[in-house]
Amino acid sequence: MIWLPQEAIRAKRDGGELGAEELARIVRAIADGSLSEAQVGAFAMAVMLRGMTPREAAAFTMAVRDSGEVFDWRAESPPGPVLDKHSTGGVGDLVSLALGPMLAACGAWVPMIVGRGLAHTGGTLDKLESIPGYVSRPPPERVRKTVHEAGVAIVGAGERIAPADRRLYAVRDVTATVDCLPLIVASILSKKLAAGLDALVLDIKRGNGAVLPEPERGRELAVEMKATAAEAGLRLSALSTDMSEPLARSAGNALEVFEAVAMLRGEGVDPRLLEVTLALGAEVMVLGGLARTEPEAREALKRALDSGTAAERFSRMVASLGGPADFIDKPGDYLRLAPVVVDVPSPAAGSVTAIDTRAVGLAVVALGGGRTNPEHTIDPAVGFDRLVPRGVRVQRGNPIARVHAADEARAARAVAALQAAFTIGEGGEPAPLLVERIA
Repeated sequence: MIWLPQEAIRAKRDGGELGAEELARIVRAIADGSLSEAQVGAFAMAVMLRGMTPREAAAFTMAVRDSGEVFDWRAESPPGPVLDKHSTGGVGDLVSLALGPMLAACGAWVPMIVGRGLAHTGGTLDKLESIPGYVSRPPPERVRKTVHEAGVAIVGAGERIAPADRRLYAVRDVTATVDCLPLIVASILSKKLAAGLDALVLDIKRGNGAVLPEPERGRELAVEMKATAAEAGLRLSALSTDMSEPLARSAGNALEVFEAVAMLRGEGVDPRLLEVTLALGAEVMVLGGLARTEPEAREALKRALDSGTAAERFSRMVASLGGPADFIDKPGDYLRLAPVVVDVPSPAAGSVTAIDTRAVGLAVVALGGGRTNPEHTIDPAVGFDRLVPRGVRVQRGNPIARVHAADEARAARAVAALQAAFTIGEGGEPAPLLVERIA
């Protein structure tokens, strides 16, 4: 009997539940190109309007996973569980750069598949590509080699990992279906499942710098991901953390790598950044059985930082993926520096009471540190550092940040944008950092 994809699309459009084999056929047709762009768009819109049951979402996600290669680490005798984290995105969120090596230093294997920046948020892949020679989307063989050598490989999904997702996402991007929750879940989890994980912690950002700033939307995404992960046999936990101000004291690709290296080398770390890193790390270590309790996990993560073991893991990873072998010791010799660096003076005296975090991220994009078009090349050197957090008192004219720009004109615009993003007044206590564990 001839399979007609339009009949499957019609069934979903009319509110029907598609079986696992039907969804697998759709995914295969998306991956091999036999489903037209119009049909892919129609399917995405049908899912957008009608949703998916947990069983459908799990079957679709696993079919997308199986459209490419899937890592199976069991035969390779890993020293501990295979762990990872995923963030819904924010500004100054460099947690992955530090947490991956920290988990590896604690005995986990961490094949971390990450993405590029989206809208105002920074992408871990873009940050790592600021390191000269770093192969950011290696083939599976090289990922496996790096995990064996360093315990961690932070990479993008190569051509052979979940290829159906790349085509589906490109169509979603132009058909107003990017915010379709079942398809978001499938896009994220298909690649995480392809990485062969034992456990995953999800960081749902909340606040004005989050991709999903509304608490109910973030909670809905977490619940759907947990349901789909359970159907797929993956242990998943979700924490909601604050993004009402930049998480780190820098925002920009190379600048965040500088800050991550400083953190790994024990040269000072922002307390908020450290707390989120420890909370997510402890959550996934307990979930994966690498620690019995959260306090035990936190102590192990702190030892990994303090002893330099996490820095060593990061160094091994960079070298294994083509970067400089001495990068961790001399990042300034390799990361590009912007030619124009100027302070951002506070427009008034008082406390930093609020920060429009989304505006900070958009200012980085305007400097050239993000994309307004998928084909655009970013400037890794630009952005902000020395960002003053909420609750800190400043005098008029005191620096509230520092701009790194390609030229004087862009620097001047960035100064004005950042001054507009900061509210100076009275009060301004920092928001609670760890909002909730989403059940």
